Amino acid sequence: MESPHIPVLLNEVLESFSGVPEGYFVDCTLGYAGHSSEVLKRYPHLKHIGIDRDSEALAFSEERLKSFARRSTLYKGTFATVLPTLEEEPITALLADFGVSSLQLDKKERGFSFESETLDMRMDASAPLSAYEVVNTYSKEKLEYIFDMYGEIRAYRKLASAIVNARAKAPIGSARALSDIIRQVISPGGKLHPATLPFQAIRIEVNDELGEIERLLDTIEATHYAGEVVSLITFHSLEDRLVKNRFREWSAACICDPHAIRCTCGKNHALGKPLSRKPVTASREELKRNPRSRSAKLRSFRFENGSSDA
Repeated sequence: MESPHIPVLLNEVLESFSGVPEGYFVDCTLGYAGHSSEVLKRYPHLKHIGIDRDSEALAFSEERLKSFARRSTLYKGTFATVLPTLEEEPITALLADFGVSSLQLDKKERGFSFESETLDMRMDASAPLSAYEVVNTYSKEKLEYIFDMYGEIRAYRKLASAIVNARAKAPIGSARALSDIIRQVISPGGKLHPATLPFQAIRIEVNDELGEIERLLDTIEATHYAGEVVSLITFHSLEDRLVKNRFREWSAACICDPHAIRCTCGKNHALGKPLSRKPVTASREELKRNPRSRSAKLRSFRFENGSSDA
């Protein structure tokens, strides 16, 4: 059963888990099991846990992973809420791919597409907050905040005003209508569609994506196992910054105040180390095969002791 979503940096992810000890591999963003199925094939000593908030993706993946049923367990929910409740142990490999799946982007009824006739963007279709509520009910100031903080859009004030003015005449009911408003404010330029960053900002707000990543990192920090490898794939600078900064904290041997005259902590506080100094990006071959991989960055970290030893 082939996945409708092409897993990014697949070979690089598989290599990152080379040498992990026997235990559980947790795919925090299971999606359509592209990464999970290959990890299960490559590493028969690992059992599998898959987490996703999308019921459609879970149903597809359950069918796809039938041949691994004895080694695989799937859970519905956000990774930040499910991961702390897992009783399976030890977790020796953990993956999170923070990108939106190709199927979610391409299915116009999901409301992620610029040309969609709906305005949704929920990764969990049963969640209460959708893009429609954000666009049509958020105050001008709140819209300015998400466009500035989550989209890093220079014209964030002008864009928020344009949306507020447009919805005063009639509700903005589709992604296509929202795209048209955005195009009046943001001129086309470069490779990015004018609506790319505004849609990113709204999607992050709808799904609390940065909050989810922060909570995931907190859980990993509190519950990691010796020898565990954590591989995280990000797609924009906001996500990558969170991961990079946390990996830096985890690899810091000294935790003294940076203004202290001398170290008094013993310089033995490093939890482990990143597997590479810089993030791993897609090869030229992958970029040709899957253009959506162009913004993907993989960072991996190996813990050298367990959280109870830290």
